[in-house]
Amino acid sequence: MSNPDKPFVLQHAVPLDVVATRWWWVRHAPVRGDGGNIYGQKDMPCDCSDSVVFDAVGKILPRNALWFASRLQRTHQTAEAIWAAGFPKPDAMPHEADLNEQHLGDWQGLNRAEFFATRPINVGSYWFAPIDEPSPNGESFMDLYNRVRRAVERITAAHAGRDIIAVAHGGTIKAAIGVALGDQPEKGLAFTIDNCSITRLDHLASDGHSGWRIPFVNQQPWIADPSHAAMHQPAGPEVVPETKLA
Repeated sequence: MSNPDKPFVLQHAVPLDVVATRWWWVRHAPVRGDGGNIYGQKDMPCDCSDSVVFDAVGKILPRNALWFASRLQRTHQTAEAIWAAGFPKPDAMPHEADLNEQHLGDWQGLNRAEFFATRPINVGSYWFAPIDEPSPNGESFMDLYNRVRRAVERITAAHAGRDIIAVAHGGTIKAAIGVALGDQPEKGLAFTIDNCSITRLDHLASDGHSGWRIPFVNQQPWIADPSHAAMHQPAGPEVVPETKLA
């Protein structure tokens, strides 16, 4: 692993006269107390007991970055665990409601397996529902996507050229990937986002032109052995084999 005073940061060449704003998305640590139920925006605590994971995550994240998190406690707890593992704590970490997980309305609290057993078979490709179908008294994935895009555009404009660490949720990060893919929200849902994984999305701008580059998605910089199999938690309607490693 790298020297903690000189952390390893993946570098990618940026052409002259191009402003690169690098987003480092971190999904929160696993929620253990959900009882197998859908939780969405329920403010559930997470398990931050695996110091090996947070030490490894901290060795990849850049120093001198701006930190943001959602308003849900599991993202705050995850950030605190990274700092406790030795990463320098930032002066501030604003809590952004636009970075919250999708509000799943009346589906929150329902047994996850039973819920998906009642849904059409092709829904497995579309998250909890097709992207434009709102949950009863909640949001659709498009609602989530639009507010994440709004936050990304606002923060990128305010802090152009900086490194931005955003501790968020599986759905939030899938939405951000959809933004980076050129406003294709359904394509973002094709990516797996594991607990504590890092996803890097670079916004590049020059002379009135802008676009995105995706250096990596779902990177898990800890040792993938059976001792960490329990890190994984489904970020949607996926089937997890018993031998799945984080």
